[in-house]
Amino acid sequence: MPVSPSSSAQAAREALAVRLGHLMRDAGINGRELSRRCGWDKAKTSRILGAKAAPSDADIRAWCTACNAEEQAADLVATARAVESMYMEWRRQHRAGMRRAQEDVFTRNAAARTCRAYVSNVIPGFFQTADYAEALMRSITDFQGTPDDITEAVAARLARSRFLYEGDHRFVVLIEEWVLRTRIGTTATMAGQLQHLLTVMPLPSVSLGIIPLGCPRTVWPLEAFYLYDDRHTVVETLTAGINVRQPRELADYAKAFTGLAQMAVHGDAARTLIRAAVAALE
Repeated sequence: MPVSPSSSAQAAREALAVRLGHLMRDAGINGRELSRRCGWDKAKTSRILGAKAAPSDADIRAWCTACNAEEQAADLVATARAVESMYMEWRRQHRAGMRRAQEDVFTRNAAARTCRAYVSNVIPGFFQTADYAEALMRSITDFQGTPDDITEAVAARLARSRFLYEGDHRFVVLIEEWVLRTRIGTTATMAGQLQHLLTVMPLPSVSLGIIPLGCPRTVWPLEAFYLYDDRHTVVETLTAGINVRQPRELADYAKAFTGLAQMAVHGDAARTLIRAAVAALE
């Protein structure tokens, strides 16, 4: 399993730091001289070279100028921005509300033929009802203290459900049973959400597995993650969404998904667990 869902981002930061270090050495200068030319403290240079601080666009341009390598600035700035996009804090993504982030996920779903999702905390967005999505987004907005555009964000999230019914899309989903029994919103909201799961299960585009409580674990519970066509994985933590594209880590998440799937029940057995969760609400 991956040591950390942010390791891809850290590896990319380190690779950028190595490139900056090469520029400095190619220019025949050391960190002290580079710092003098850039007009900042040598500790800043040390942090950048150690991948402990992310350089800004202006920092990279100053670095390239100090190394007489201005022609490389544009490429390095683009690389740094790509690194930044690998680790996106929710508060930053939601700084103007949640709608824009939901539209970005819509774009990912539209581009992917197969989405494999493991969810250990909530029902995945493309299966959510309006009431469930609203209750969940309200709690997230309150926690993060970000602007309230919940009505628009819910509409953007629900738009993803169209891919269950149209196009050549496939959703292979694994849910921990405790997600079925974790109440989001009112009892009626949760009951409606569980009934909706029963409605989408027969769709040709959907494969839904549920990992029962108490089953012997061969793979421990993990953060929720979404694999898009084996090319891109998004891992969801409390504070950020992690974009993973490193082949080794993609393989680890695919391996984890296979192990989790082997513990899951499907079909009538899964329906029984959902109906039991509904009955527990009464």
